[in-house]
Formats: sequence, C-alpha cells, structure tokens
Amino acid sequence: MYVPAHFKPDDAAVRELLLKMGAADLVTATPRGLLATMLPLLYDPPGSRPEAGEHGALVGHVARNNEHWREPALGEALVIVRGPDAYVTPSWYATKREHGRVVPTWNYITAHIYGRLVVHDDPAWVEALVRRLTVYHEASRREPWSVDDAPPEYVAGQLREIVGVEVAIERIEAKFKLGQNRSTADRAGVAAGLEAEGRRDLAAATRATLG
Repeated sequence: MYVPAHFKPDDAAVRELLLKMGAADLVTATPRGLLATMLPLLYDPPGSRPEAGEHGALVGHVARNNEHWREPALGEALVIVRGPDAYVTPSWYATKREHGRVVPTWNYITAHIYGRLVVHDDPAWVEALVRRLTVYHEASRREPWSVDDAPPEYVAGQLREIVGVEVAIERIEAKFKLGQNRSTADRAGVAAGLEAEGRRDLAAATRATLG
C-alpha cells in the first residue's frame, strides 16, 4: 500500500481500528486465481492467547460450501479492513476562499493485514468463535440475543455448515488519509462539512488530527 509519511498512523490507532472492526475482505491467491470473501472478523491482539503470535491474529468463519477455505493459499493471505470513508468537496477548504487552487479528494481509514491463513474445521473452535462474535455484536443492544436462545439441535446444525478461518498476522500496512497534508483550517472545514452531512465517524477522526 502506498502510505505517505503524513498518512501513517501510530500503533495505538491501528490497534483501535482492528479492535472495533466489523466485516472485512479476505483475499488469497490460489491455484484457481484470486479468491475473496467478505466476513465478520475479530482481532486477537498479541498476548491475548498463546496462539495469537507476535502480531496477533484475525479470526472468523465462512460457509462450508464456500470453496475459499478449501483452496490452499499461495503465499500470504490479505485482509482488507475498512474504517470510515467519504468524498471531500473543495468547498469545505478555507484555502478555496483564499486562492481557489483546490481539488476534490477522498478521505478514508484502512488497513491491509498480511499473514498465514489457517483453517479450523473443528466444531468446538467454531462454536467458541460464534459465541464471541455474537457477544461482541450484541453487546450494545438493549436485549442482546444469545446463542443459547436458539434450540441446541438447531445451533449444532448451523455450526456444521461453517468452517473457522484464522489469519496469523505477519505484517500490517495502515493508512489514515484525513487531510494531514493540508492546513489546520482546511481540516477543520472538512470536519465541519462531514459533521453536517452526518459522517460523524470520519469527522471525529479528522478533528483528532487537529491536536
């Protein structure tokens, strides 16, 4: 990934992005060509479990009928994690009113995670993951749904239809393109414009660059 120095986030920002991630794209090169699957993932930081490794791991599951897990990965797997993104109009820049030499752009937060793909065709591993995913995504709800709310035999049948996947992280390339190469006044204008359009997530990230 092309990452100019001013768009390179620190480790703490990348960790926060991964801890709050939802679904991401798993991409592997295989004998059949490139394969890609969008799937919900959880980040296991280094030290969170013995198998997480020096850089941590991403864990999720795919449908058993999805051939992606059966095809051996040639080299590294890639997971593309997306944070908020949005179009940025030049009208938000203070410098537009000063000299007009401005153009549109697209601001975004993303991370490319590279690592070794591991398949977990193990019911106990998959069930533990599903329970973790459920707790994570249901936590903010007034009446969280639990796996135990469904009949055990139904849950067992559903678990047989999925397979666990893990990416043992070897390196991370992240880019937080939030206008850091522009003036403070321009970034403040972008943050205000994003806020007015309801893009509070990217507006907050932009304001965080103002110091």
